[in-house]
Amino acid sequence: MALKSLVGQKIMNDVIMATVKNHNKTPGKLEWRVLIVDNQSMKMISACTKMQELSGQGITIVETIDKRREPLPHMEAIYLITPSEASIKCLLADFQSQHRTTYRAAHVYFTEVCPDEKFKEICSSLAAKRIKTLKEINIAFTPYEAQVFSLDRREAFNLLYNPNKGNLRSQELEKMAEQIATLCSTLGEYPSIRYRADYERNLEFAQMVQQKLDAYKADEPTMGEGPEKAKTQLLILDRGFDTVSCLLHELTFQAMTYDLLSIENDVYRYEASANQMKEVLLDEKDDLWIEMRHQHIAVVSQNVTKKLKKFNQDKKIQSDGKSMKDLSQMIKKMPQHQKDLAKFSTHLNLAEECMKCYQGYVDKLCKVEQDLAMGTDAEGERIRDHMRNIVPILLDQNVSIKDKIRIILLYIQSKNGISEENFTKLIQHAQIPPEDKDMITNLALLGCNVVVDGNRRKIWQIKRKERVTEQTYQMSRWTPIAKDIMEDAIEDKLDNSHFPFLGGQRQGSNLKTAPTRPRRLKDSSSSSLSSGSSGLLYLEDSINHSGAKSVRYGHWHKDKASQGASQKNLPRIIVFIMGGVTFSELRCAYEVTNDKKNWEVIVGGSHIITPTSFLDDVKALSGDGSAIPDAE
Repeated sequence: MALKSLVGQKIMNDVIMATVKNHNKTPGKLEWRVLIVDNQSMKMISACTKMQELSGQGITIVETIDKRREPLPHMEAIYLITPSEASIKCLLADFQSQHRTTYRAAHVYFTEVCPDEKFKEICSSLAAKRIKTLKEINIAFTPYEAQVFSLDRREAFNLLYNPNKGNLRSQELEKMAEQIATLCSTLGEYPSIRYRADYERNLEFAQMVQQKLDAYKADEPTMGEGPEKAKTQLLILDRGFDTVSCLLHELTFQAMTYDLLSIENDVYRYEASANQMKEVLLDEKDDLWIEMRHQHIAVVSQNVTKKLKKFNQDKKIQSDGKSMKDLSQMIKKMPQHQKDLAKFSTHLNLAEECMKCYQGYVDKLCKVEQDLAMGTDAEGERIRDHMRNIVPILLDQNVSIKDKIRIILLYIQSKNGISEENFTKLIQHAQIPPEDKDMITNLALLGCNVVVDGNRRKIWQIKRKERVTEQTYQMSRWTPIAKDIMEDAIEDKLDNSHFPFLGGQRQGSNLKTAPTRPRRLKDSSSSSLSSGSSGLLYLEDSINHSGAKSVRYGHWHKDKASQGASQKNLPRIIVFIMGGVTFSELRCAYEVTNDKKNWEVIVGGSHIITPTSFLDDVKALSGDGSAIPDAE
C-alpha cells in the first residue's frame, strides 16, 4: 500500500474517526469539530486526506495552531500536533482561562513521543480539565509520494556538517531517529539496520534508531513479524556518499522541472491565457504527472500530445489542439472536459518551459557534466583533458554562477581534489564572487577531497554497474549511486565492510527480545501526577473510559481490516539519506521496485533537495550557519 494511503488511513482511523466513535454524545448524530494542526501535521493532512473525507466525519474547519483563530467555545477541537514547545504553548493558551476557552474541549494527538516534562506541564495546567483524549499516534514524517518520505528538517544539513554546530548535533540526530522509528512503525516494519561505515556519525545515528525501534517493538510485538518482513533492511546513508547526483542537470521530467523552473511548495505557476496566471499542485492526485514524472524529457512532449489526441478522439472533440492557444479555446468551449483538458495544458506548459531552458544553454552543460561524472565520453572513451571542455563554459557570460560552480565541483570530484593553484585559476576563469567560493570549498565538510596539498583523504567508492546501452540517452548516462546500493542490498551483494549491519548480523528468526518501553502517558493516572489537581482526575477519567491498553501507543482503536491492509507482505529496503535526497534518487526507488517485483523500495531524507538548494546548504556551512535559507 502506498505510503500516503497508509498515513491517510491512520489519521482517519486513529484520530478523526476514533474521536467521533468514542466521544459522540448521541450515537449516529454527527457532532462538528475543529481540527487544529501545526506546520508538520498540516503537510500530512494536505498530502494524505481530502477535505471531503474530513467533513464527512464532522470536521468543519482545519486551522493552524500558531495563527490567530476565532474562538469557538461551543465546539470541541481535535489537535494533531508535534509535542514541541511552541505547539504545546499554543495548546495551553487556548485553555488558559477557567471560564473563557477557545474551544469546549480538546482531543490531543501527538505525532511522536511527548517528553515527560511536557506531559507534566500539560497535566498541571488549566487545559488538563478540558482534555478528553491524550495520545501519541507516531507519524512524525511527511509522506511525500507513494514510496517517498521526508522528515522536513532542512536545518539538519547544517547541524550535521557545520563544525561550529557540534553541540546541537546529538539532539538533532535524536529527533530524526524518533521520526524514522515512527516511519517503520507506520509501515509495520522492524528492519535490520545497515549504515555507511565511512562516515562516523552514521553508526551513532543507527544506534539511536535501533533504540527507538526496540521500544516500539516492545509495545507492538507483531511489528516486523513474518518470513518476508524479516528480510526488510533500513539503510542509513549520509549525503557525502554521492554528491555528483546533487549537481548534475537531470533530464527526467520531475527532476528537470524542480531544477530549472520556479516550483515552490510543489506548486507550478504559469500563464494559462492572456494575463491569467494558473497555479497547479504537482502531486499524485494527477495521474498524468505520476505516469510521466520519471520519463525523459525527450519523450514527455510527444506523450502528452499523443494522449491529448487520443482524448479528443475518444470524446469526439474536433480540434488539432496543437498549441496552447488552441487548448485554451477548447477548455472555454467544453466546460464538461475542463478538468482533463487543464491537465494536458499544465503538462504541455511544463514540458515547453523545460525544453526552452534546455535549448538555452543547459544542453551544452549536460554533455560536459556527464563526461565529468562518468570519466568517459558518449562513445565510452576515457577523457584525458577535461579542462579543454570546461573552460569555454566557465568563460561564458550567459552561464549562471551556480551552473559554473556545479561544473567546477564535478571537475574537482573527477580529479578527487585539486591544488590551491588550480582552484584559484578556475575561480578566476569563472569569475566566481568571493562570497560564493564557500559553495565549493565547504564540500570538504561532507568528506570530499576539494582543495588538497598532495595529501588526499582516502575515499572508498562502490564498484559501479555498467548501465550504458544503445537505449541510453547521451545526456543521461550517469546513474545515482543509490540505485546500485538498493540493488546490491536486495541481491545480498552489498559490501559488509562498508555497509555493516548494526550489531554485526542481520535480524531474522532469532530476534533478540526488545527492552520494555517506558509508558509515561499510560501512567497519567498515577498518584504522583494526579494528586491535588481536579483537572488531572478529569484527564485520568477520560483516559480510563477510552478503554486504553496503552494511551501512548494507541491500541484502543485498531481496525483489523485496515491493519491487515497496511502490512504489505513484501520485504522492503528503506533508504534514509541524512542531508537530503535528490529527485533522481526518488526515481531510482520506483525503478528498482518495478524491476525487483518481490521487493519494495522506500526512500527519503532529512529533506528533499534540488541542485540549487544543495549549493545554498553547502554555502551556509560557513560560520554559525545563520545564513541557512528558509526551508522550502
